[in-house]
Amino acid sequence: MYRKYTSEEKLNIVEGYLNGLFSLEEKAHELGYKTAPGCFKRWVRQYQEQGAVGLLRPAGNTSYTAEFKTMVVEEYLSGKGSAVDLAAKHKISTADVLLHWVSLYNANRKLKEYNPKREVYMAEARRKTTLEERKEIVEYCISHDRNYKETASLYDVSYSQVYSWVKKYDADGETGLSDRRGHHKTDDEVDELERLRRENIRLKRQLEEKDMAVELLKKVKEFERM
Repeated sequence: MYRKYTSEEKLNIVEGYLNGLFSLEEKAHELGYKTAPGCFKRWVRQYQEQGAVGLLRPAGNTSYTAEFKTMVVEEYLSGKGSAVDLAAKHKISTADVLLHWVSLYNANRKLKEYNPKREVYMAEARRKTTLEERKEIVEYCISHDRNYKETASLYDVSYSQVYSWVKKYDADGETGLSDRRGHHKTDDEVDELERLRRENIRLKRQLEEKDMAVELLKKVKEFERM
């Protein structure tokens, strides 16, 4: 499982690597691969482009207009800079965000305006996703300090979906992301042990949903105070 790092921990890893104390692969192995070497490389690029401030997690979420996204994507496609360079230049949270916009642009999908409002927390619209999409979304969220809001906006899903998938991944790994709806027997068709197992899962899910509701309420209150 991935773990969350403070800005100070990130800085220590980056400076240790740049001072030749260890390779990023060695550090990942030392930490039990709780964060992939590729994530460390992203921190190094951010540090090289923006200094130590590049490793700080923003206090809030940045607004991106559709026009702004299109402008930066076209700069990237016309060779005016690498994803890292342009992300640093335009103060985009990570190069991965820009590359995702490029992917949508190349697929002729509309680049939507993003304004961090409370609706992202309370959104009920849920698009269908594949198992591979859910894996990608969870990996992105965890490797970006569990920024559920940014991840939801980036992948056009709801905040609650991202939060739920990450919780399931933490509990059961990739198997927790599988959608088993429509592919199992009813409670009346299974034995007593399986019924008890299912009831335990249902109770666990209800507790998770209550925890999620509390978390969402906290986020909404934080936004309202802002």
